[in-house]
Amino acid sequence: MLLENYQVRWIRDFGLIRKILKRSLQGVNCAVEHIGSTAVPGLCAKPIIDIDLVYGEESDFGKIKSVLEELGYYHNGDQGISGREVFKRKGDQDPLSELDTISHHLYICHVDNQELKRHLVFRNYLRSNERARKTYAKLKEKIAEEAGQDRKRYAALKQEAARDFVEQAILQFEKS
Repeated sequence: MLLENYQVRWIRDFGLIRKILKRSLQGVNCAVEHIGSTAVPGLCAKPIIDIDLVYGEESDFGKIKSVLEELGYYHNGDQGISGREVFKRKGDQDPLSELDTISHHLYICHVDNQELKRHLVFRNYLRSNERARKTYAKLKEKIAEEAGQDRKRYAALKQEAARDFVEQAILQFEKS
């Protein structure tokens, strides 16, 4: 099954990864944000923790990148979203580390990045609006069914189908 019902462990999993990142990034001014559907209690999701590392000073990007490389990540570019830098795990890391046993996506964003703002506003809107959360869950389930439970097809369909929903949610949240 592509989507799982909400799992309380997702908050715990994020906390474990956050703890490792914060400990490793000591002295670097950055925030660690849990984003995406696993960050919204009650929402179904692919069981992958999405994380944004948020920095303010341009010089902090290089520091963060170096620390992540020491932790076994590599920089994989912005994958088409300007200002959102993707970091992935190398395949030969410690199989007992939470960084390898908890499925996650890791991004680095400047505090002024528009995509980061969209992530946070949409997450906060869904956390605070049960009706919107239920509507979005139904939309995601419909897309997963259309995609035949295929991850790549799901991602492509969701990007297209959910765009209007996300835009409307952001507008409503910003008005309130």
